Amino acid sequence: MALTIGDTAPNFKAQTTEGEIDFHEWIGDSWAVLFSHPRDFTPVCTTELGYMASIKPDFDRRDTKIIAISVDPVDNHGRWAEDIESSQGTAPNYPIIADTDHAIAKAYGMLPPEVEGDPTARTPAQNATLRNVFVVGPDKKIRLVLIYPMTTGRNFDEVLRVIDSLQLTAKHAVATPAQWRQGEKVIIAGSVSDDAAKEKYPEGFEQPLPYLRIVDAPKS
Repeated sequence: MALTIGDTAPNFKAQTTEGEIDFHEWIGDSWAVLFSHPRDFTPVCTTELGYMASIKPDFDRRDTKIIAISVDPVDNHGRWAEDIESSQGTAPNYPIIADTDHAIAKAYGMLPPEVEGDPTARTPAQNATLRNVFVVGPDKKIRLVLIYPMTTGRNFDEVLRVIDSLQLTAKHAVATPAQWRQGEKVIIAGSVSDDAAKEKYPEGFEQPLPYLRIVDAPKS
């Protein structure tokens, strides 16, 4: 069964390019982005892994860890990293999980339970459903799920934008409107009554509709 927002991200132990990890322990008190790939040495994923490496400082500033997953063994990940660096200019600077028994892909609903055998005998097309992005909060709950086709590279700038929203709205009783960017005005959450909103925002707020109340973003 596919995971969705609010579910606990399944924990696992796995070999990665940076050694064995326990996923929940590895996350710790941070946020995390887990993004999956159908196989190593695939063209679109090569561009994605390189781009993620280039913007890792942006995730670091948001206290968000990055981790990738592919069914290939760690040795293949190492050789793939060389290709990524030579073609994209930046080698992966975050762990890549080796899901050689497909257990993690199955736990996250990305492959059916009956998949088994040598992962390198499967084609990328057979693993086409390993194109997910999961954002996991410090509470180990899934906060975002994105699924992309193999032919469309993922927009990781959008993932950063969503993390800004998630982190802001986790701390304050607000929501963010369409196309919102950090620093722009936000929406007062529906759980906040008008009286409570007037007390919280004595300088006032815009109210173009009875249920739409717009205010400057909280500063902290």
